[in-house]
Formats: sequence, C-alpha cells, structure tokens
Amino acid sequence: MPLLPLVQTRTVGSLRVHALQAGLQMLDGGAMFGVVPKNLWERKIPADAKNRIPLGMRCLLIEHPDALVLVDTGVGDKESEKFMSIYGVENAPVGAAGPTQLESALAEAGFAAADVDIVINSHLHFDHAGGNTRRGEDGAAVVAFPNARYVVRRGEWDWAHFPNERTSASYFGHNYDPVSAAGRLDLVDDDRELLPGISLRRTPGHTPHHQGILVESEGERLFYLADLAPTAAHVPLPWIMAYDVEPLVTLETKRRFWAEAAAERWTVVFEHDATHAFGRIVGEGKGYACEVLTNT
Repeated sequence: MPLLPLVQTRTVGSLRVHALQAGLQMLDGGAMFGVVPKNLWERKIPADAKNRIPLGMRCLLIEHPDALVLVDTGVGDKESEKFMSIYGVENAPVGAAGPTQLESALAEAGFAAADVDIVINSHLHFDHAGGNTRRGEDGAAVVAFPNARYVVRRGEWDWAHFPNERTSASYFGHNYDPVSAAGRLDLVDDDRELLPGISLRRTPGHTPHHQGILVESEGERLFYLADLAPTAAHVPLPWIMAYDVEPLVTLETKRRFWAEAAAERWTVVFEHDATHAFGRIVGEGKGYACEVLTNT
C-alpha cells in the first residue's frame, strides 16, 4: 500500500499544525479490534492475506510562538530487518543511509530535527517513541532532536522500565534511555499546560499513564488521541484494541473525553489511521461516531 502524503496541515486558531506521516506498519486486525468480530471491523479496514491491516504512524508538529513542538516520533531507524518485516514497517530503506520518513516529513514542512524545541511522547511504545533516538555513526543510539527537551509521564517512564511478559515486547530502552543519559528528559506527574494553549491530558487504558495532547487557540481545540482511538474506526465506545492493558479503563476514558470533544467540536488527530488524519467525535444514538475531516 502506498504511503499517504508526508504532511497534512491545518490551523487551530492562530496556531499552525502539521500531521507528519512517519511511516506505515501492518498489524493483526484481530489484535487491533479486540472483541469486535472480523466481519464488522473488516468493513472499515480490509485485511491482507495474513490478517494484517495497514496503519500509519502519524506525528504532530505544532508551530507555537514559544517553541516548535513535536508529538510522538514513529518507529525510528534502529531496528533490524527481521523486526521491520514482522511489523510490516515502511519507513526508510532498511540498511540504507539517508533520512527516515519522519525526517523527510519535517523537511517538507520546512524544518529540521535541530529546530524542534520540545518532543512530547504520548507513551513509550516502540512505534511512538522509536524516533526519539537515531543510530549514530558508531551504531549506538543517540538523541535524534539534539536541541529538544523530551516530555514523558513519570508513570509511563516507570512502567516502561519494569515491563512484564505482557508488555515487554513494546518497550525498548534504546528509544528513550539515551534521552535521559543526555540530560534532555523532563518527567511530569500530572495534567498541565506545557505552553500557553498546549496541555497534557492523561488518557489511561492503553497503558496506565498514556496521555493525549490538547491544542487550544482562539476558541478552537485539537486533540491528539494517540492510542486512545488509533483510527477513525475505533471511535465507537466498545471498539478497543486487544493491545490495551486496561480495556475497561479505555472504555471509560473514551466515554469521558468523547462527551467533551463532541460538545465542543474538537478536531481530533488519528495517529494510526492509514487514510484519515483528522476527524470529529459526534453523538450517534446512545454512543459516538466519527465525522472524517478532509485536509484543508
């Protein structure tokens, strides 16, 4: 499947934001939709012969007067050919020199890695934090955004460093430990306004300390969902991934945030949807549905 445009741009009030496509991955459709039967979810996203569905790795770049902010960083360039094959990652030619797709998307938006002032991780799974670091000349992982402060939930940091048999396949220390070693890491404990109009909101369920990012300007709001609803098909309340470690917590988190998002007509960003970058949450009967927004 061909990758989507690298950059899709919108405005939120006076702020300019860019959805940056950091690559494509292929994951099992059953795992992505949990208890939802295949005959229902496959109407939304058809599977291939291996039962895998195409998923994006969409990051968000926010042009703020006080800082250039990047939310999530994709899978990066450090993993093996075997790993890339297992997860169907299309990011950059494996083993080849040159930029990752995220770096190419940044360049198309008019920026370089050195321009980024703040990196926010929604959580530390490899497809969200892998691009925090890159492979250096000696093969070791080094900080990919050398002038940035990296913002991570303290609970997520602790969770990543004490994985169990259920979670260990998602957390790789080389994606985030070099950030701490370089003194570039800021751990936060609570919801807060990081910059005027850019706030961290805890959205537990996928992981206990997963967070979304709310962007507000001139009465308009945009919310980066990360894995709270990875695709537009995951907007209905019970459509929850089997990957979520606390699916019933995800359900209640969605119920709480969807009420707010629908009432205030937030624009939402789908990190993993291979087709749709932006949408709105709308009420439908006793639940919610997605109104897809075209790029403007």
